[in-house]
Amino acid sequence: MTSAIGIDIGGTGIKAALVDLDTGSLLSDRHKVPTPEGGEPDDVVKAVVGLVSEFEELDEETPVGVCFPAVVRGGRTMSAANVSDAWIGLEAEQLFEKALGRGIHFINDADAAGVAEARYGAAKDVPGLVIMTTLGTGIGTALINDGRLVPNAELGHLEIDGVDWETVASNGARERASLSWTEWAGRLQRYYERLEAYLSPELFVVGGGVSKQHEDFLPLLELDTRIVPAALRNNSGIMGAAALAEGSTLHSS
Repeated sequence: MTSAIGIDIGGTGIKAALVDLDTGSLLSDRHKVPTPEGGEPDDVVKAVVGLVSEFEELDEETPVGVCFPAVVRGGRTMSAANVSDAWIGLEAEQLFEKALGRGIHFINDADAAGVAEARYGAAKDVPGLVIMTTLGTGIGTALINDGRLVPNAELGHLEIDGVDWETVASNGARERASLSWTEWAGRLQRYYERLEAYLSPELFVVGGGVSKQHEDFLPLLELDTRIVPAALRNNSGIMGAAALAEGSTLHSS
């Protein structure tokens, strides 16, 4: 059995678990701490180091994958969603590797979720284009084409009527505005219709914590494309980060 630790950094919480890479199942309890207020780099890195130290299973041979709410290119965070703007342009992968004393695999959080669903979940063996959407503090997206990730798709920031649509259609926006499921579904309807028109996917997969309540809002959507809840629910980021972590066990210099 091959295993790795996956760490999922979000705008409100940081969670981690040991993952069986053959099946995608969790081999440990899920450890979680709040994301430090303000989401400053040093504070987030310190929280991650503390979280990793809780794993008795961790040794030098255990791969570690980290996913983060930003466009990630060459280990650098090129944006910052619901965390400090100090992340923009930061050599984040090196920062984590130095603090952890080991090599890691570092990836966008929605991309990690998409990889997990394609490898273990609702998008497994689905041909053509699958669009993974994570409805959380914001809206994350991942494009999976014939099982391969097309990285750094930021379709949560799609503009509709001049509005960055994640600001009104994320689960965070639903909670802030105290929207009913029907009211929120109306906003989601416009969003998914636009994605359909532009990209003609074979499948939408909906993740994020609110996907546990998918029966309250997915049946309200009327789309040509099949839309299903994420099979892995809110663990998909952890699983995807872990799945991509193999080969990242060398200590950073």
